[in-house]
Amino acid sequence: MKAYHDQHFLTDPHAVDRIADLEDVRGKRVLEIGPGNGALTRALLDRGAFVHAIELDGNLCEELADTFSSEIARGQLTVQHGDATRCEFPPFEITVSNLPYSASSKITFRLLQAGFSVGVLMYQSEFADRMVAKAGTKDCGRLSIMVQTYAAVQLCFRLPPQCFSPKPQVHSTVVKLFPREPIFPINDRHLYADVVRALFSHRRKTVRNGLKGSVGSMLSPVWVERAIAALPDEILQSRPEALYLEDFATIANIP
Repeated sequence: MKAYHDQHFLTDPHAVDRIADLEDVRGKRVLEIGPGNGALTRALLDRGAFVHAIELDGNLCEELADTFSSEIARGQLTVQHGDATRCEFPPFEITVSNLPYSASSKITFRLLQAGFSVGVLMYQSEFADRMVAKAGTKDCGRLSIMVQTYAAVQLCFRLPPQCFSPKPQVHSTVVKLFPREPIFPINDRHLYADVVRALFSHRRKTVRNGLKGSVGSMLSPVWVERAIAALPDEILQSRPEALYLEDFATIANIP
C-alpha cells in the first residue's frame, strides 16, 4: 500500500507478531485505530479476532476494503472511514492499535472514557515514557497523572525506526493499558481533569499560585477561593510535579 499524509507503516513481520501476541484476541471484538497498510489487521484476523478498524485516510479505506474483501463479506472485519479523535466508537473489548502520534493523547483519553478490558497501543517512545512517569517526580506531567488515574500502564517493548516504512525519526514503544477505577475516590471527574490541567499549565508555580492563575480560564473564582482556604499548606506550597494521585483527588474533591 502507498503511504499518505506522511504515515509510517509497520512493516517488520516479527514486530507485528509480537504486538498481536501480547493479548489473546480470539473471538474478541477488537478496535484497531489507524490500520494503515493492514499488516496488524491481518495478524489480528489470523488470530481469530473480530476487528473494527477506523482509518482517517479514505484512500487507505478503499485499499483495505479491496485487500480484506472476503473477511468483510463474512463479518470478521469492518472498515470505518472516520477520525478517531471525534467519531463514535463501536462496542469493543480490546483495542490493538498503532496510534497516530499527533493525536495519541486525545485518542487515549477517548478510549479510557469508552471502557474496555485491555489495550495494546503503540506510541512514540517519549510519549510512552511520560505516561509511566511516577507521580511526585520531575518527569511527571498532566499526561502521567490523567492516564495513571484511570489505568495501570505497562511498557512492553521498543521498536526502532527500521520497523517502519518510511522510517520515522523516533523510536516507538508498545504499551499495555489496563483500565480501572481511580485508586482514590473522585467526586467530579470533569473538575478533576480541569484541576490537573490548570496546575500543570502553571507547573513552575506553587499549587496556590497555579490555582489563582487559572481563575476564569479553567476554574471558577468561587471554587478556587474555597479550595485555597480548605487545603493544607503542605499541598498549597508544593509544585504540581511533587504531588501524588491522592493529592490531586484531595484538591478536586473540595466542595
